[in-house]
Amino acid sequence: MPALLEVDDLVVDYLTPTGRVRAVDHVSFSIEPGEIIGLAGESGCGKSTTAHAILRILRPPAQISGGRVLFKGRDLVQMDERQLREYRWNHISIVFQSAMNSLNPVLSVGDQFVDMIRAHVHSSKSDARERAMNLLQLVGIDRTRIRSFPHELSGGMRQRVVIAMALALQPEIVVMDEPTTALDVVVQREILQQIEELQQEFKFAVLFITHDLSLLVEFSDRIGVMYAGELVEFAPASRLFREPKHPYTVGLMNSFPPLAGERLTIQGIGGAPPNLANPPSGCRFHPRCSHCTPSNPALYALQTRVKPELQLVGENHTVACHLYGDGRER
Repeated sequence: MPALLEVDDLVVDYLTPTGRVRAVDHVSFSIEPGEIIGLAGESGCGKSTTAHAILRILRPPAQISGGRVLFKGRDLVQMDERQLREYRWNHISIVFQSAMNSLNPVLSVGDQFVDMIRAHVHSSKSDARERAMNLLQLVGIDRTRIRSFPHELSGGMRQRVVIAMALALQPEIVVMDEPTTALDVVVQREILQQIEELQQEFKFAVLFITHDLSLLVEFSDRIGVMYAGELVEFAPASRLFREPKHPYTVGLMNSFPPLAGERLTIQGIGGAPPNLANPPSGCRFHPRCSHCTPSNPALYALQTRVKPELQLVGENHTVACHLYGDGRER
């Protein structure tokens, strides 16, 4: 039986006057029904581009240059606009990171709900409006707020409105692209708790994208870590927390403080992500990796010249790093 969603060898390029910039480089993963998949990494690593490719909402100069995105076995990359309209929101929806930019400032919340619902299903205005009020109530907003404009709502309320819109047609997958980034930590926690409650009630799968790995560890079933357009590690959340393998993942895990236990010095990751127009040879993380030193000539040669491939290092745990495996060129 195929996975609910399968991203297979996905490649996304940005076409620039000076050539192609590969933002997503042969990324593969799957999402099972009702599963929460986390996707983490620094800004510019390709997380959001991957999400937009899954929904086929990339805009020029971005384009899907290779691979497949299979929803229940159907390749979305090959769908025409009519098929995509039926696919989006009915089967998969998205919550963007900035609710204020997602909502139309000159239309009331109710009008935006009605427009969205009627664009994808046959419904009268009154039925769509009633559904909208029920959805607002579902995410903890008073039904009368359907007459409000986005600027009349707080940041947390606007984000709840966008989440309600994403759930309007009961999709099987909801993509959440850093939905809590612009909110304070208290509101973040409230939003995440509400997402968990809704997910448990309606059993939809989630692709949750964020740069905050500590958040994903407690929220996700499995986590993928991206660096410079590539997927460098993928594992069950609990295993990734206990045994991160890739030096980049270890650096991310060490960059947030523990809430209990002994006091530790927080260590960041030195350097900066590479320019994707001219990425480093070999492992793209090697210029920032503390394990990449000339003191081990054989390993150093691999790290600086040979691109590591994802390999199994534990149960459902894969990593792309020359520190693991037999050390031969792959």
